[in-house]
Amino acid sequence: MSSPGPLTLRTAGLLLIPPVLWAGNAVVGRLVHESVPPITLNFLRWLLAFIFLLPLAWRVLLPTSELWGHWKRFTLLGLLAVGAYNSFQYLALQTSTPINVTLVASSTPIFMLVMGTVFFGQRARTRQWIGAALSIVGVLLVLSRGDWDTLVQVRLVIGDIYVLCATAAWAWYSWLLSQPRDPPALRANWAHYLLAQMAFGLVWAGGFSWVEWTVQPREIVWSTGVAAALVFVAIGPSLLAYRSWGLGVQRVGPSTAAFFANLTPLFAALLSSVMLGELPKVYHLLAFLLIVGGIVVSSTRRPS
Repeated sequence: MSSPGPLTLRTAGLLLIPPVLWAGNAVVGRLVHESVPPITLNFLRWLLAFIFLLPLAWRVLLPTSELWGHWKRFTLLGLLAVGAYNSFQYLALQTSTPINVTLVASSTPIFMLVMGTVFFGQRARTRQWIGAALSIVGVLLVLSRGDWDTLVQVRLVIGDIYVLCATAAWAWYSWLLSQPRDPPALRANWAHYLLAQMAFGLVWAGGFSWVEWTVQPREIVWSTGVAAALVFVAIGPSLLAYRSWGLGVQRVGPSTAAFFANLTPLFAALLSSVMLGELPKVYHLLAFLLIVGGIVVSSTRRPS
């Protein structure tokens, strides 16, 4: 694999696409939360994305594909990325705001640090733990709504718990992706690799949606806006963001790209103020600075 190159304006523009679309995903999920059940929204999103991507990658589903020899791994990847992560995120948006959801989710590198140390045998440096502490303080600031007494009295919005579950699922998924256990030919083609995960993930998402309709039946309130929202989350956050992110990471490496991912809360705040009338508070800004500051500290390497 070639070493990461310099960050050019073109690559920076490419890496700005995913956080904008991920922020839009959170805002749109909040906009339609009363019209579409959250787990069903996740299933419909990935079903449409699967249909849109199928013409480009249908060969990966053939009986002769290398995918089937690794079905257990892709079953787990599909559960974490398609089934669990997005379901928890849309559940969170039922009771929490896009700003809160994206801010707490920006602590993902901290979950990855802890998970790597505990489960994957990775040794963390002291500055990484310092960075983790800063980011955790930022997350707690969001969860407390700027009032530390909230934490003492354990008055957490259920959406905050859901987004923490989503973040843990994404961290586990990211660690699995870092393990070179996939066929090189399959992983080299982004469309084939994504469709392989969707194929198994849709089984999980469909099962979760069935449980949702069984436990708490709720009709979808169809409208032009809901249909447009489904098309957006299927094409934008699912396909376009994934492709842009993959190209950006190939050019500059994951460490540099990670800083762009943490722009998602900023874009979520801007979009929320325009589309939802939810203006960010001072504690949102402080939390964002703490989380990003923690990631900067944990990602900085000592000069050799």
